[in-house]
Amino acid sequence: MSNRSISNFLSVAGFASIIASIIIWATQGGTDKTHEEKSHGERFGIFVGLWAPTFFVLSNRYNTAALEEENN
Repeated sequence: MSNRSISNFLSVAGFASIIASIIIWATQGGTDKTHEEKSHGERFGIFVGLWAPTFFVLSNRYNTAALEEENN
């Protein structure tokens, strides 16, 4: 798999993490649940959302490596 493909995959994973975070936060933090269940859903949504910056940083690194391969 080329560095460019990995970079694209990681970018998509970053955006998917953001979308999944919003979905988890909205569905698990509903109003018909106890305070503990609602808090857990909100924390889990935030946890998944924290993956996005990691995916984007890795995507940037692989993109840089792909550019360096093209230049050499």
